[in-house]
Amino acid sequence: MYKILIVEDEDMIRNGLKFTMDWLKADCVIVGSAVDGQDGVEKIGSLRPDIVITDVNMPIKNGIEMLEETVKVYSFSTIIISGYDDFKYAQSAIRLGVSEYLLKPVDHGELLEAVERAKETLKQKKEYEYIHSNLSSIEDINVINHMVLSHSSKTSKYVSYIIDYVKEHYREKISIQDFVPKLDMSVTYLNQKFKEQTCYTFNEFLNRYRVQMAIERLKIGEDKITMIALDVGFYNYRYFSHVFKKYTRVLPSEMLEYFRSQNNLKGK
Repeated sequence: MYKILIVEDEDMIRNGLKFTMDWLKADCVIVGSAVDGQDGVEKIGSLRPDIVITDVNMPIKNGIEMLEETVKVYSFSTIIISGYDDFKYAQSAIRLGVSEYLLKPVDHGELLEAVERAKETLKQKKEYEYIHSNLSSIEDINVINHMVLSHSSKTSKYVSYIIDYVKEHYREKISIQDFVPKLDMSVTYLNQKFKEQTCYTFNEFLNRYRVQMAIERLKIGEDKITMIALDVGFYNYRYFSHVFKKYTRVLPSEMLEYFRSQNNLKGK
């Protein structure tokens, strides 16, 4: 259920929005109301609403000023209702990421439609924030890529050979046993040396490198995820998703949407 905060200085309008709408039918609940922008700042901080419906012209602090203080701190969608068809306010609203700008008197049907769009905006915003907050895990995977591109002088010739082989053949089915005849060394010895010099088991190294390659493809945003999974060496899509989320903490589909949104922003 979505939490709604109403910020409106006119008692009649504020109470009308609270009590004349069937909010439960819209899967929403009014968690509070504020009588001016300053009150709104405090209520946003304490109630953490999902959607804020606010007037623009209010005493003490107007709606735009309230949003300037809160939109970068808290995650919510905004619907502005105003009696003034003022382009200046509309410009500020767009800059602050406001979902909807409605003129008074507000039509209930239009408001409900605006609320549905605000829900979708909130969902996309939270997905973006979730993925962005987990991008640090991608940096961990980049460590693997650095190892592949530049071997340390302390890396033995056996481990260097394995890393080079992974770089060229990660799309294929590979296991540490494959290197026993190639290097004339036991599995136990190779496992021990590889873990000792890379801090990863061979399987973990291979999967992390495959995920890194998948991320590079996802950044472009042109291919289907199932095709990417196959191209980087995962022949089972569910297993690919499982491994991908294990190392990045997000699903490949979520990361694809994130990169597509970033690419769209760059194209504007």
